[in-house]
Amino acid sequence: MAVTRTARTGALACVIATGICWTLGARDAVGWAPACVDALWDTTRYIKVSEIKPGMPAYCLTDYGDAGIEKFELKVVDVVYGIRDIEPGRSSILVMGMDERFKHTGLVAGCSGSPVYIGGRLAGALAWGYTFSKDPLYGVTPIEEMLEVGETNGQNLAVGTASDGPAFAFDLSQPINLAEIDRQLTARKTRAASQAGGVAALPCPLVISGLSDEAARQLQGSFQTLGVMAVPGPGDGPATADGDTSLKPGGTLAIPMVTGDIRMSAVGTVTEVRGNRIYGFGHSLFGGGPTNLPMASGKVYTVVSNLVSSFKLATCADIVGAITCDQSGAVVGQVGAKPRMIPLAIRCERFNALEPCEYRCQVAYHQELTPALARAAIFTAAYRGGPFPATHTVEYHGTVELSDGRSIQFANTAANTELAEPGVEMAGTLGLLMNNPYRVAEVKGLKFDVRVAPKNIAAYLWSVEVVNPKIKPGDTIRADVVIESFLKEKRRYHVELPAPEDLAPGKYSLMFLGSTEYEGFLHKAVPFRYLATNYQTMVDSLNSVLNVSRTRLYCLLVLPPSGVALERAELPDLPGTKALLLRSDRRAMAIQPFPRWVEKTIETGTVIEDKEMVPITVEKD
Repeated sequence: MAVTRTARTGALACVIATGICWTLGARDAVGWAPACVDALWDTTRYIKVSEIKPGMPAYCLTDYGDAGIEKFELKVVDVVYGIRDIEPGRSSILVMGMDERFKHTGLVAGCSGSPVYIGGRLAGALAWGYTFSKDPLYGVTPIEEMLEVGETNGQNLAVGTASDGPAFAFDLSQPINLAEIDRQLTARKTRAASQAGGVAALPCPLVISGLSDEAARQLQGSFQTLGVMAVPGPGDGPATADGDTSLKPGGTLAIPMVTGDIRMSAVGTVTEVRGNRIYGFGHSLFGGGPTNLPMASGKVYTVVSNLVSSFKLATCADIVGAITCDQSGAVVGQVGAKPRMIPLAIRCERFNALEPCEYRCQVAYHQELTPALARAAIFTAAYRGGPFPATHTVEYHGTVELSDGRSIQFANTAANTELAEPGVEMAGTLGLLMNNPYRVAEVKGLKFDVRVAPKNIAAYLWSVEVVNPKIKPGDTIRADVVIESFLKEKRRYHVELPAPEDLAPGKYSLMFLGSTEYEGFLHKAVPFRYLATNYQTMVDSLNSVLNVSRTRLYCLLVLPPSGVALERAELPDLPGTKALLLRSDRRAMAIQPFPRWVEKTIETGTVIEDKEMVPITVEKD
């Protein structure tokens, strides 16, 4: 039987370690637990599912922001087995909130992990509910299942290591396409969303400091990928919570995924503390098993009652350890463990600000999440000064520093698309670097500078006139190009391209291209320049893909092929006889004719969005 990444969990480790043939679907209905839980089980501390009956009184501990951790009365509705939409074969305890505050707010995002006690013993954690439920009807993950997470015979299985291999399988047989990579990143969700009336794990609020409505709109796809509920948090003031913020049952369990001048923290609740190990949430956050995300306690300001989904508005305290395992039953953290973080420096210059704003952050290192987190931090910083004008120009420069001393840099200009292009380029680059079949890149640091101006530089080719459409070899082709930009402003450019002395008579194409069309031409003509065949070529190709300037006009005279291209080696002047030998079927290396063209680029200061093609006739000399 093949074992997937998500199946390599602590529960499976228990099976291997104990030699028991057990699967999630084979769990019996009397609360039996594998041997790894027996090593932690304390009958005076915990109560098994088999002991729980309908109508039993219960209570949970959680923080509503009124007086710290409080006791909220519950009543056991029943014990259910095999809730299909949650986890096949798993058992769950249904409880109804009896407290008036529970009835007022309904289900609360951020209550995930709130410990539930029956008869003074810990039964499990609030973990799931029914979408749009009018009553505070919660599903409780039994403590037996939570204690399984990250355990094998009572030993800690998860040590905060990264997963073995990429989380995504991008098609690298074609030229690198960052837009397609970003589409796959944003299309994949870490946890499936529930339909109206369906059952789903309680969402965890992702509290973002200074999040504007505009930034939230732009980041909607990224937030869906994270599987969290993004809510705006305080943008100024102290970065950490004050007062008693120790990690204890019923208290806030925060995962600060971005720290510093911009803060993003997923918020849940601590269920159990055993020594330096912390159990929480009662469900997975992102899944995947062993992980290494920052862990902190926090403070709840209040519970925001919402018709769609109420949530805890909270802030986190200082990082005290790391979440080392993230599985279906719980997240488990270890106090004192050190999470991996990536420094991110952002500089934002806006038309409506007197001075540029600079932000210093740390982003959690995670193969699936880091691209979305970096994009979210950049967007949050750029939109703090308000929405962009209807017509605008964005100039930006990004740097991805790698631990081997290399770097990937990109600088460009975009017109009237807000941060769509730089967001795709930053997220797509990180996604490929951290999820490729060659080597997971060690990202040392990230930098991003952006300048927003209220001007429109979008433009089109108004006219192209070739002065001499019939030429002889060695002649210079002369053309006048008129570019029309915003408010019908027109600019004329004179273009001269020399024709080669040895150009054979015939028909040729003279092309005038904007950056998008030019990039498409390169991908067809010289795809080997943008292929990632190993780690080295991947880094080189990224630097090539990212640096096609959008403010230039590209003028090309396409010529017949000459020579060959051997993988990434370009041999344009190779004699025909030797080129024929290289094309032998016995060679494993990919060989193709090397295309030729004469090129002239003109800086226009505008973003040209179309193309023109003009036929050229070369006559006999």
